Amino acid sequence: MDDEVMIARRRGAMTGGTPPRRSRGRLADEVYDTLLGQLMSLRIEPGSRVTIDVLARELGVSQTPIRDALNRMEAEGLVVRVPHAGYRIPPQITRQRFEDMLELRLLLEPAAARRSAERASSKQVAGLRRMLEEMAELEGGNGLVAYGAFGLRDAAFHDLVALSAENQVIREALARLHTHVHLFRLLHDTQVTHLAMAEHEEVLAAIAARDPDAAAYAMRRHILLSGERFRRLFDEVKDADGMA
Repeated sequence: MDDEVMIARRRGAMTGGTPPRRSRGRLADEVYDTLLGQLMSLRIEPGSRVTIDVLARELGVSQTPIRDALNRMEAEGLVVRVPHAGYRIPPQITRQRFEDMLELRLLLEPAAARRSAERASSKQVAGLRRMLEEMAELEGGNGLVAYGAFGLRDAAFHDLVALSAENQVIREALARLHTHVHLFRLLHDTQVTHLAMAEHEEVLAAIAARDPDAAAYAMRRHILLSGERFRRLFDEVKDADGMA
């Protein structure tokens, strides 16, 4: 659903009457989806300031669901709270920071996958499987909201691997990077979701088989291949700038 339709429904414009009363949580979810779509489409520009009162006026809702949605986005690394100034959209990732993140991920995530294969409970393996099933449902979805939701679940999958590895330091280090949030804002390509799904399946298969070496290899391969996909984007942007 695009932003205009969502907001129109919220105002009752589609029927000309009063829309059904929605719970605070449901309205916050709708605001969240709207903002996520704007963020992924870069309608909300990287580095820009976001204020609650302005968003409330633009979307025709009270400040409460706006605040709830922004709190959720802050926890996911989508926005940054600025004391006494509202929120700010993180700047687009630079090529150097991308390479630094990739290097750190190659150090941490294969080790986490190895430990996950050794330590993950059956319940945790089932949780990883459910996450991939949710991602598969989103893979064929249309629109930037579905794409953004896929990116966040991609991050959640990697977080679950780190959690099942029982190494809180690795998990916290990866969470602070919000790597996937930054990368998925760079590229809106369904091929990325398709290839990532196949690579995630290999990681999960190795963890479920209790094969530490295979899990570490599958995770390292996934990160390297993902790095190649996003590295090409930086090269394309550089070439475009050079032509300009």
